[in-house]
Amino acid sequence: MSKKVRKKVWKILLLSMIGAAMSGMCVMAEKQKEVNIVFTHDLHSHLSPFYLEEEGEEKSVGGFARMMTYLKERRAEDENLLFLDGGDFSMGTLYQTVYETQASELRMLGFLGVDATTFGNHEFDYRSKGLANMLGAAKDSKDIVPPLVVCNIDWKATLEGDKAQEGKLLQKAFEEYGVKPYLMLEKGGVKIAVIGVFGEDALACAPTCALTFRDSVEAVKETVEEIQKKENPDMIVCVSHSGTWADAKKSEDELLAKGVPELDLIVSGHTHSVLQEPIIHGDTAIVSTGEYGARIGSLKMSQKENGRWSVSDYNLTLLDESYDSDKETEEKIEELGETIDSEYLSQFGYTKDQVLVHNPWEFTEINELGEKLQEETLGNLLADSYLYTVNNSDTGDENPAVIAVVPSGCIRDTFRKDKDITVADVFQTLSLGIGPDGVPGYPLISAYFTGKELRTMAEVDASISPMMSTAQLYVSGLTYTVNPNRMIMNRVTDVELKDISGNIQELEDDKLYRLVADLYSGQMLGAVTEMSHGLLSIVPKDAQGNEISMENLEDCIIYADGRELKAWVCVARYLESFEEKGEEAEIPEYYNATHQRKVIDDDDSIGAILRNPSQIAAAVFGIGAGIVILLAVIIVLAVRRRRKKKLQ
Repeated sequence: MSKKVRKKVWKILLLSMIGAAMSGMCVMAEKQKEVNIVFTHDLHSHLSPFYLEEEGEEKSVGGFARMMTYLKERRAEDENLLFLDGGDFSMGTLYQTVYETQASELRMLGFLGVDATTFGNHEFDYRSKGLANMLGAAKDSKDIVPPLVVCNIDWKATLEGDKAQEGKLLQKAFEEYGVKPYLMLEKGGVKIAVIGVFGEDALACAPTCALTFRDSVEAVKETVEEIQKKENPDMIVCVSHSGTWADAKKSEDELLAKGVPELDLIVSGHTHSVLQEPIIHGDTAIVSTGEYGARIGSLKMSQKENGRWSVSDYNLTLLDESYDSDKETEEKIEELGETIDSEYLSQFGYTKDQVLVHNPWEFTEINELGEKLQEETLGNLLADSYLYTVNNSDTGDENPAVIAVVPSGCIRDTFRKDKDITVADVFQTLSLGIGPDGVPGYPLISAYFTGKELRTMAEVDASISPMMSTAQLYVSGLTYTVNPNRMIMNRVTDVELKDISGNIQELEDDKLYRLVADLYSGQMLGAVTEMSHGLLSIVPKDAQGNEISMENLEDCIIYADGRELKAWVCVARYLESFEEKGEEAEIPEYYNATHQRKVIDDDDSIGAILRNPSQIAAAVFGIGAGIVILLAVIIVLAVRRRRKKKLQ
């Protein structure tokens, strides 16, 4: 063989080896599939930036325009980026007031390029008609809107139940929008199934929801089986509005991960959890980034040899001022908010940028509100506004309201120190709900409770809110002392009437007192009897003492000037009442301090723990004493018997 031929042979062999190596590398590359994912949940109509205290510093964070800047950067790195949202995209700012006509939230999610979202409990706050109208408005807008997925609606039970007409309305709206149990996506050659699910606690937080839902785990399990049979997916993801909890028995998304181990990823909404690291159960990762779009979550999923996926590059990115606002997105948001004044605020005589008062005081940050059992100056201000407005309006009830209640969970924002408070700020503070009139904002209700029931209400606050921060109550008209060392449902030792001037009166057990609260809070208070299986009794009544059923609670709505008196309007009117000091009105110094409405007595002495027991505690103590006496008798009899045997 000539030298020239040998050289040619070696060249062919070398090229073959290189080709084989490259082919092997391609095969390896095909096996190592990756998907980059970003996620949000609980955005609550926060299309624009808002303020948040972060590491002791107040920062402007969030907003869809900053989010778009972040997304553009990520998509420049990976055009196959998967963007998922975990529901509760509405209810939280003035943009929700044009929910039915503009569908701002859903259209903006489409504008951002969300690949899939699901329903949260607050999407049902607008009642069936409002939700159906919103879906129709989103579809009719001709804008790109995100797919909606939810797999556990029980249509059969819904259409056979007492809310069948509302069920039919929603079924039609869901079909026309294209709501599905799941959808299939492809990102960079990876086939991804996305399932949506609505949780048990979410349903409990949606009192006006007309739908019946199946058990989450069972419904997702069946949907996964269907997907595996029909679709041959590489990855199965669930956008869940169920949440994670410190109590493992209540942590619905962790129970879902354990119950359906075939899920690769759960984007967990509802509980506003900020998970700095994913929760891992088997091969299932659970992720959560917190509320309002202050942060956007991201992660990379890489396929392992067994076909399952591992999580890496997990980050929660704070969208602060280091991210510029995307101009096109800002213009779109402004366009969607143009009708807020004319469609909504004009009926109350306000405009969104109207300044009501200046705030010179420091109020607790919203992400810390309710975390500690204590009186809050912001809670005092809001509760006082209810009493002021109700008692200074023509509501048709001659008896003055003496007590007002505002739960922590209904307060959605705080007032910033050294800032002017606008109508938009006030609305954002108490932005939840809608009334039977179809107008956004929970109305106030008025009902009567006995002094004994008010003591029970204080006890529910003292015993339940340490386990559920959203249940903590802020009151006007009452003062009570709480000893956290005492047994549950026996922590309140003293309850009295106390007005804003500090005047104290004894609370009479059998006397009726007029209480005001928003509609949702009234529904929750009224449900205490049912939830405690009759152990606790808080039953709303009319002025004559006749019981009011939960079904008729809307009959207790307060009307002023011919319309429902909205909770946020009470705050606006109260702030307007403050006298001007200098050039502008200010919130009075009274709200720079607490006033012993909720007194925490951390006394662990035996006397303090046993003093003035509640009926439940007295019963428990009685049973305990009975058991001790019985044991003592048994021991005495046993000793006597033993002695008797010895004598024999």
